[in-house]
Amino acid sequence: MRKEIFPLLGGMLIFLSGCAVYKISTQSLTDQLRNSSVEGKAYIGNPESVKGNNLETLQVVDKKGATKTLPVTYRTGIRITKTDNSRTSFYANTVLLKDSALVGSKTHFFNAQIHPIRLSEISSIEIMP
Repeated sequence: MRKEIFPLLGGMLIFLSGCAVYKISTQSLTDQLRNSSVEGKAYIGNPESVKGNNLETLQVVDKKGATKTLPVTYRTGIRITKTDNSRTSFYANTVLLKDSALVGSKTHFFNAQIHPIRLSEISSIEIMP
């Protein structure tokens, strides 16, 4: 009996500690980025080597459709799915709007820019706090 409880409790902990994923529309993200400014984000060395936004919060939608305000930290991730079903993940505090494309960095340690993603190619955007 006791041996059966531990796997059950472990499974429940994994289920309950699942990572929440929030959605944001392309228009909402671009509007929020237009109201931000550019700043350095690097951990080591020259802080200007990795550029990012100064957003402190993001307005997102949870799986029930309710609007939430999430804090943007160094760990907040963003995953963009393009219309061809390819996905790109990077840090939310490094995303910048350049012309009609989003750019960002996969790390805070050095400039590891993603390929620019045109706004017209975005199918969905997910935020992982």
